[in-house]
Amino acid sequence: MRKRAELLSVGQITSTHGLKGEVKVFPTTNDPTARFRELKEVILKTAREEIHVTIKSVRFNKNLALLKFEELDGIEAVEKYKGAYVCVPRDEAQMLGPDEYYEADLIGMEVRSDEGERLGALSRVLHTGANDVYEVETDQTEHKSFLIPAIKDCIKNVDVENGIMIIHLMEGLL
Repeated sequence: MRKRAELLSVGQITSTHGLKGEVKVFPTTNDPTARFRELKEVILKTAREEIHVTIKSVRFNKNLALLKFEELDGIEAVEKYKGAYVCVPRDEAQMLGPDEYYEADLIGMEVRSDEGERLGALSRVLHTGANDVYEVETDQTEHKSFLIPAIKDCIKNVDVENGIMIIHLMEGLL
C-alpha cells in the first residue's frame, strides 16, 4: 500500500497582485469559486517551508483566485511565496466523484500498459482545459517521457491503494 500525501493542493501562487499583499492563485480544484469561498485557513507549501495562514479575502479575476492573507501584509511579505502551493489537510479535502482522483495520489504512480508492460511513473498532471494530460517518465533511452490524455479511451484502471495505473496505448502516443 502506498503512503498517501497528507496535504492536498487546491492551487498554486503564480504571482503577487498589487502592493497590499494579494496573490494570484491558479486553482487546481474542480469548483474554484465555491472551494476558495469556503476556505478559512490554508497551508502555503514551498520547497523549504510550510506556513499556516488565514484567508482574509477572496475574489476572482478570469481563471485566477486573488487571495489576501491575515498574516502576510504587503508585497514584500508575499513575494517569497511565488510558486508555493496552496494546500489543505487531506481530512478537509472535498469529496470525489467516480473516476476522480487527487492529483497528489496520482504523482509517482506506476504506469503499465493493458498488456502488462511497465511503461514508467506518472510525473506530472497538465491542466489543458479540455481534459487533463498525464506525463509519464520512462526508463527507456529512446523516450524520456510521453503524454497520455486523461480520457476513458486511454485510462483503463487507476488503483490508488497500490499505486498502479493501467493505460491503453492508442496509436501515436509513444
